[in-house]
Amino acid sequence: MNSFDDIEVRIIEIYNQHYLDVYRFLICFTGSQNDAEDLTQEVFIRVLNNLPNFNAGNIKTWIFSIAKHAAIDHYRKKKYSSIFGEGFFKRIVSTEKETLELVEQKELKKLVHTAISKLKPSFRAVVILRGINEFSIKETSEILKCSESKVKVDYHRALKELKKKLDLNTEEVMGNAN
Repeated sequence: MNSFDDIEVRIIEIYNQHYLDVYRFLICFTGSQNDAEDLTQEVFIRVLNNLPNFNAGNIKTWIFSIAKHAAIDHYRKKKYSSIFGEGFFKRIVSTEKETLELVEQKELKKLVHTAISKLKPSFRAVVILRGINEFSIKETSEILKCSESKVKVDYHRALKELKKKLDLNTEEVMGNAN
């Protein structure tokens, strides 16, 4: 097996391990299945191109750092007024709920995601990473390339802002974002 074959096997392993998490992160950030699919491909193309230069570290945080930059670049290009589209909520349907309860849950989910989309990008990123994807403070700080204390402060302030916008308690906010 030559060097190219080794890299190819490695990228397939990396892709299989991290594709779904990256895709979910990008769906939350963009609100569009098509954009998330395109950006996920872009992320893994960047990973492939830069894998030989990757220094031994946490590959997951490196990949999510790339995903964050791709999402922010995309956001800047598109200048979305609303980050979360209708399609996102239609895919998260539970058949076990009563119709009225399901409608109420969808409405609340829509309100939460709309409120998240109106947060400034740094708050939005930390809420998605910490609250929805459940990354640790350390992993989030590595992905966002900032200190752990900044992650804690931004997350606290973002949840406070969401709570104020939604007039809900913090547990309800994050419980309805997932």
